[in-house]
Amino acid sequence: MKFWDAVGDVLQADPELEAIRQRRMQELMAQRGAANPQNAGQQKAQEDAKQEAEERRQMMLAQILSSEARERLSRIALVKPDKARGVEDVLLRAAQSGGISEKVSEERLISLLEQINTHTSKQTKVTIQRRRSVLDDDD
Repeated sequence: MKFWDAVGDVLQADPELEAIRQRRMQELMAQRGAANPQNAGQQKAQEDAKQEAEERRQMMLAQILSSEARERLSRIALVKPDKARGVEDVLLRAAQSGGISEKVSEERLISLLEQINTHTSKQTKVTIQRRRSVLDDDD
C-alpha cells in the first residue's frame, strides 16, 4: 500500500510541480529575450539540457512501467498530453520515494488513472438565462 500512500501525498500538495511551472515561465521569458545572437549559445545549452532530462525521464519510465502500461500511457499522451505528463510525474515521484517495488502493470496504471480522475474531476455547471423581450406579455 506504499504506492497508494505516495500517490495520495502527491495529489494533495505538489511544490515540485509549482517549481516546474516557475522554471517553464522563466524559460518562456528567456525565449522572448533570445532575439539577440548573444543568447543563442545559452538557448542551445538549455535545449540540450531539456532534451537530456527528457531522455532520462523516458528511461526511468521504461524501468518502472510494463510494456502494456507504457503503451496505454503513450495513447493517453496523444489525446491529453498534460494528463499523461501528470501521471508520469506521479509515477516517477512514487518510484523515487520507494513506493514502487515492481513494474507497474496496465491494470495498476488504470486504477491510478481512475484515482486521479476522481481527485481532479471538473464539474461543469450550465446556467440558462432567459431574456424577456419588450413585446412579451406578462399575462
